[in-house]
Amino acid sequence: MRFTPGFFLLAPDYWLLTPYDLMKILSAEFVISAPGSKQCPIDGRPQIAFAGRSNVGKSSLINAVLNRKHLVKTSATPGKTQLINFFVINGQFYFVDLPGYGFARVPRNVVDTWAPMLEEYLRDTPQLRAVVVLLDMRREPDERDSRMIAWLKHYNVPALYVFTKADKLNRQEFLRAEQTVSAGLGITERIIPTSATSGLGLDELRSRIFALLSGR
Repeated sequence: MRFTPGFFLLAPDYWLLTPYDLMKILSAEFVISAPGSKQCPIDGRPQIAFAGRSNVGKSSLINAVLNRKHLVKTSATPGKTQLINFFVINGQFYFVDLPGYGFARVPRNVVDTWAPMLEEYLRDTPQLRAVVVLLDMRREPDERDSRMIAWLKHYNVPALYVFTKADKLNRQEFLRAEQTVSAGLGITERIIPTSATSGLGLDELRSRIFALLSGR
């Protein structure tokens, strides 16, 4: 056994987070864009994936969680993420940016490859610790959100449910949207309200992610 500076105590078969360093992001680097699970990293590092509609604010939220402004590229055109993008965090685990589904102005043949790509990744990645499912509070869920959640349940992948752009709603709108989304998707777990702009909910999301990484 040896100490790896900054985050984990690395052991042969498990990872432990130190309480002092639980929330510290010391480094975050882009690694690879993979067209499928066969091209994904296989070095054994645990992975946390982020999934959601093309315009849900995924890139902005990942940047906010990591305290970075431009690590994950944001775009005014929904659907720019067409591959599985890997970012190594603190040299110890991956954040995985999955292609957004729906509303993408890309060729139909490209869109048709996304569902098999996502399902293959969820099915064939033993290092995957959880998927952070992003839901826009201002939009009602549809069959694409339902399909993602069904895949996660089918392949026994833990999920963290997150509302994005929560700062855009007042309290009454928030409560109504929370009830609509939870009922529409059959979600009984807490849905963490977040905002990449105001920082709302980011500490709770980081804490939940790192708890999953440390097996707590």
